Amino acid sequence: MQTNVAQELAALPEMTVTELRAKYETVFGEPARSHNRQHLTKRVAWRIQALAEGDLSERARRRAEELANDADRRMTAPKRRTTTGSGHTTRGTLNLSNSDRLPMPGSEIARKYKGKNIVVTVLRKGFEYEGHVYRSLTAVAKAVTGTHWNGYHFFGLRRGKEGK
Repeated sequence: MQTNVAQELAALPEMTVTELRAKYETVFGEPARSHNRQHLTKRVAWRIQALAEGDLSERARRRAEELANDADRRMTAPKRRTTTGSGHTTRGTLNLSNSDRLPMPGSEIARKYKGKNIVVTVLRKGFEYEGHVYRSLTAVAKAVTGTHWNGYHFFGLRRGKEGK
């Protein structure tokens, strides 16, 4: 069976995008959303190997999910570096205010996503959603959708037209 897998993997780079999409549907059982050759080649190759040699254990999947959920997000602006005319670098704090986009602590931000009402409570330091406290709106959006989103964009908290 190993030679069959090796032959299938060797044939992937020679396939057209249409052929890769068909192969994707065969190995995953659902149509591919991507038309990117490189992405399709990698995903199909991974799936062929996983089917032949075995997938991740349930324990490994749970651990990966735990690590992804616990990933820290930057909540403060990085230190600003400025160069003086003499070539020396000075450090200062960059004061960015999100108060023009975030409501006061205790307020709720609501959005409908895939037929489900998403309600997030703004805390003094963080955001509460379904009993869990998240450090950023981006983390909440990722918990809701399973993919990376800009939290302000996901919840419709864009800057005003004045360019605040």
